Amino acid sequence: MSDLVLFNKPYNVLSQFSDTDPSAKASQTLASFIDLPNFYPAGRLDKDSEGLLLLTNNGQLQHRIANPIMKMPKSYWVQVEGEIDQAALDKLKSGVELKDGISKPATATKINDPTIW
Repeated sequence: MSDLVLFNKPYNVLSQFSDTDPSAKASQTLASFIDLPNFYPAGRLDKDSEGLLLLTNNGQLQHRIANPIMKMPKSYWVQVEGEIDQAALDKLKSGVELKDGISKPATATKINDPTIW
């Protein structure tokens, strides 16, 4: 049987259980919050992001959720400073340059309702 942990990852926390970059400034990791053996994140959020992170003790499920080949859709709500214009949305829709390559095209919609936040 598979178990899932739903974790609201705070800002400035790595989506892993150990900090693998000894030259970088020490960061908090999932180990600071989760003390469960054999659980692994199914996906990741950047260190400077916060939000829902799934963890599981089932390797096949973790692979199915996290592997880009499986093409599982993921949704993100993003709060930004300033105004989002059509050019920024178009860039997201065509893919943006990341450290590890160009992202896949996204579906991007501007939401003007400030009460959502």
